[in-house]
Amino acid sequence: MSSNGNKLELPANIVIRDLAQKIEKSPIDLIKKLMTNGVMATINQTVDFDTAAIVVGEYGFEAVLEASDDLATKEEAGEVPLWRQLIAGEDSSQLKPRPPVVTILGHVDHGKTSLLDAIRSTEVAAGEAGGITQHIGAYQVEKKGRLITFLDTPGHAAFTQMRARGAQGADIVVLVVAADDGVMPQTREAIAHAKAARVPIMVALNKIDKANANPDRVKQQLAELELVPDDWGGSTMVVPVSAKQNQGIEDLLEGILLVADSNDIKANPNGKVIGTVIEAELDKSKGVLATLLVQNGTLESGDNVVAGIAHGKLRAITDYKGKPIKKAGPSTPVAVMGLSDVPSAGDIFQVVKTDKEARAIVQERLEAIKTQSQIRKKVSLEDLFANVQAGEAKGLNLIVKADVQGSLEPIVTELNKLGEGEIGLHILHAETGNIGNNDVMLASASKAIIIGFNVQADVDARRMAEKEGVDLRLYEIIYRMTEDIEKALKGMLEPKLVERTLGRAQVLQVFTASKFGRVAGCKVTDGELRRGAKVRLQRGADIVYEGDLSSLRHEKDDVKEIRQGFECGVGFKSFNDIQPGDMLVCYIVE
Repeated sequence: MSSNGNKLELPANIVIRDLAQKIEKSPIDLIKKLMTNGVMATINQTVDFDTAAIVVGEYGFEAVLEASDDLATKEEAGEVPLWRQLIAGEDSSQLKPRPPVVTILGHVDHGKTSLLDAIRSTEVAAGEAGGITQHIGAYQVEKKGRLITFLDTPGHAAFTQMRARGAQGADIVVLVVAADDGVMPQTREAIAHAKAARVPIMVALNKIDKANANPDRVKQQLAELELVPDDWGGSTMVVPVSAKQNQGIEDLLEGILLVADSNDIKANPNGKVIGTVIEAELDKSKGVLATLLVQNGTLESGDNVVAGIAHGKLRAITDYKGKPIKKAGPSTPVAVMGLSDVPSAGDIFQVVKTDKEARAIVQERLEAIKTQSQIRKKVSLEDLFANVQAGEAKGLNLIVKADVQGSLEPIVTELNKLGEGEIGLHILHAETGNIGNNDVMLASASKAIIIGFNVQADVDARRMAEKEGVDLRLYEIIYRMTEDIEKALKGMLEPKLVERTLGRAQVLQVFTASKFGRVAGCKVTDGELRRGAKVRLQRGADIVYEGDLSSLRHEKDDVKEIRQGFECGVGFKSFNDIQPGDMLVCYIVE
């Protein structure tokens, strides 16, 4: 990367820490600047060229795309695979093919665990005496002299949670579908999560040994979900297997290698050491145990590692069989000891030169997390047009839930018609049923908006949506839903005003002051009163005054706010009809 005058050459994707060094600014300042532009990111996360260009523009630089980096022209923003982001700064001549990382997803009872066991047993049969001695959430098998890494994650919810934290978690998704049962709701969810992550999908058609197996019916269902089987002229590899009878396992492994070859998965074994935390726990005798997946570079015993807000010098590294090893290259899962805290699944880890540097990175991240929690921006319909104009969004991602299939199909049809204009509209997932946690998690990871028609949102889902900053909208009339989306796409949607109660107080006495007229002596019973906020005076069931809270005093001092349990004097603009016993509600409109 190089700069010429005020021109700054940047790749299609760049880590925030590297961007800060490039423009010689503090990473914390850069993170705050990103937040003011509505982008939530930590020091070790990657931003695309468009986002980086906006931020460096505020410091007086004109960003230009590196001539050698054509990722932006090859793939739209957001479609760049994680491994490409991780090797963005690596010398292309040093890149070598690495084992593919595979996650198995699918409906409950369709045989995910049985299939994983069958794949594991092929490795045991190859001469691993005693089998696998240690389960670390990931393992490797060998096929034709090549390794394949499997992530034994608990399902698509964990897969998406990892993606929401900045990690993709896998290069390939194997979707398990039972040949006797077909595509089920959880299968549809798994497809939606894998598509949102832009990961190649192949299908393991399980239980083909059953008498009532109907492979053609399943293939038809898959084709309806845009996963057209390769033997039907499509691009989705469908492999018939029977985990119980150990049939088709070799074909599945060969298929994984073929998909990996077509996606040209590479890394630099001698480059910067980066990877993902698969799982972690605190062991009473051994301390923090973490499973790491190396995705670039080579991890060695004694390295100083930073993972999320945890750091430490690695004391021991073992492979998935519990065997001590000294180093691990790309796509290798390892268990490590030596971290100071328990990192979260999905945290990106990196190797740094010194413990001092590791502590500095963790401190910066803690400050960034604190700032993020104070300024978390919601992806909303109201902000959509402005974000597109600013180059922060390419279109609108939607998750649609409806009460019945008869309602869902016309809604999807109408929404797809709206997406034919200047701003694209992409329906990530459309399903019947109430809005649940999985929907919110997918929306959070994909910066999507949830649209519900004649459905409710679970209490937990509402809480998670508030916490994750997901815009959740419920409708009972189809044309109001489509009207809102259409207005948002045209930049005409009026902001939705929401009243938020700050606190309540009870009037104990009424005083007369020459300067303020009648003043209410109050005690705050809940929350706080804030000067300049709106106030509502209630007398029984009647509202006797609504307006601004013009003066607020504690004893003889003017104060900006007064909290629960304290007494204060309150004055209202041009209103004197105050009586003891009145209730005062203080609120703001957002």
